[in-house]
Amino acid sequence: MRRVGNIKVALPAYQTSLAAGLDLSAAIEGPLTIPSMARVLVPTGVAMALPPGYEGQVRPRSGLAWSRGLTVLNAPGTIDADYRGEIKVLLVNLSTDDATIDPHERIAQLVIARHARAELMLVDELDDTARGEGGYGSTGNW
Repeated sequence: MRRVGNIKVALPAYQTSLAAGLDLSAAIEGPLTIPSMARVLVPTGVAMALPPGYEGQVRPRSGLAWSRGLTVLNAPGTIDADYRGEIKVLLVNLSTDDATIDPHERIAQLVIARHARAELMLVDELDDTARGEGGYGSTGNW
């Protein structure tokens, strides 16, 4: 991990011994007001290099979602192992009121996760299952 930009924030950190996500902070100079239903891309002041087979998942902080209606718009946002740029968080304000983010405020969490890569094969038919083609709300309706 390395710092980027002119604003030095706390490095991402776990807040408890069993936390799955590292908190990301807003690397902004002054308060940032997000109008109702607006979205903003917030810098975090850090970049990282993940090993192959891992990804970073940028997820909302439940406290911000509950108290101010702020969430990560593309949740979870994916940081690929070959990305070397600054981590930025796409926040959206889903409340009816403006919301303000303060400098250095924790705005999202970063979960580091293993992932697999698939090798796709084109076939004429798929095997049958009890669910079949049932989607959107179909489970429990058998």
